[in-house]
Amino acid sequence: MLDLDLLASPKAEFDVVGNAIDGGRNAVGESFAIELSGGGVATFVLNDCKIVTREGLRYMNKLAARLNGSFRNITVPIPTDWFGPFPSIGGKQTTTVTTIPHTDGSVFASTSGFTQPTVWGEFRSDAALNAGQVDIRVWGAPRDIDGDVFSVEHDVKGWRAYRDWDGVKTGSGTAASSGITMPYDDYTLAIQPPLRQAVTVGTRIEFVRPRFVAHFPADFTLPVTIDAFVVFEQTIRFREAFG
Repeated sequence: MLDLDLLASPKAEFDVVGNAIDGGRNAVGESFAIELSGGGVATFVLNDCKIVTREGLRYMNKLAARLNGSFRNITVPIPTDWFGPFPSIGGKQTTTVTTIPHTDGSVFASTSGFTQPTVWGEFRSDAALNAGQVDIRVWGAPRDIDGDVFSVEHDVKGWRAYRDWDGVKTGSGTAASSGITMPYDDYTLAIQPPLRQAVTVGTRIEFVRPRFVAHFPADFTLPVTIDAFVVFEQTIRFREAFG
């Protein structure tokens, strides 16, 4: 998993490109686009990563050794902490709850407990490969799902990221999930890109730092700048991997 916190990028860019082709011109000379059923390719850019420690420099060197050449992959998380559908706890948008005790109220010897995301989801029905519309249930969200990013860990394709561009809430209620009783909302969402692999009912959906399998674009390599003061900035580009 790519270490976003260590890279300390002040700006990240997520996009899906190449999801249509030129469809030619009609009788009055207007061009039009034809959508591709595969839905394009996800891209991600970390701008101006600030490397200010020896640990950060070594991490950049390790990334370069692993990913230059674009034949190895890495799981890339998308930083949605600020705008995702997460509740505010103590005046702060909160993606995870920590120090959850055992059922008897005890914690580990280190005083730490279990950790659980505040918001997660699951598919309410089976969905086929390249499905552009899905039925999902979302647990714990304080607002409707609208313009959000989520990810699914497929058993063959691995982690893949999706975002909704339209949707309707179809129901709500309260039920048990992951051992606790939580409020939920049901949605039918139109998503981009379409599903990279078929899913079955109950497949889990992650909203906390959604992620996807990626590699460097073929025209990108990561140089390692060795500065006497160990302070430099580096932009890193990723493209969704299918190999």
